Amino acid sequence: MEIRKDVIVPLGYGKFIKSDKIIGLEPIEDDRGPGKRTYVYVEGVDKAMIASRTETSILSNMVETPAEIMEATAAIELLKDILDDISQIGPMLKKSIKKEAKLDLEKIALKIEEIINHDIEE
Repeated sequence: MEIRKDVIVPLGYGKFIKSDKIIGLEPIEDDRGPGKRTYVYVEGVDKAMIASRTETSILSNMVETPAEIMEATAAIELLKDILDDISQIGPMLKKSIKKEAKLDLEKIALKIEEIINHDIEE
């Protein structure tokens, strides 16, 4: 993989960095959630920036890859983000959403997990 030069990479919530200035990406393990998914290490900056996007989606903006791979990666990353967001919703709200909107978030989460696990196996 080759880093694209002079490409601005969105980190989410209005944060942007030039692709060739990013020197490291680290997924946030503890306290991960909406708005807090990846530590981004930037050349010349002492402290890591916090990105609301996953490391894979940031990396896909930084490097040159075939279009089909980028599209598939983006779709899987979107599903992972949705799954992560669903996990942040409390059981009472999930129950209310299911009752009022007929939207079963637990069923959606299981289907997303199936898709993600199927993609990993291939």
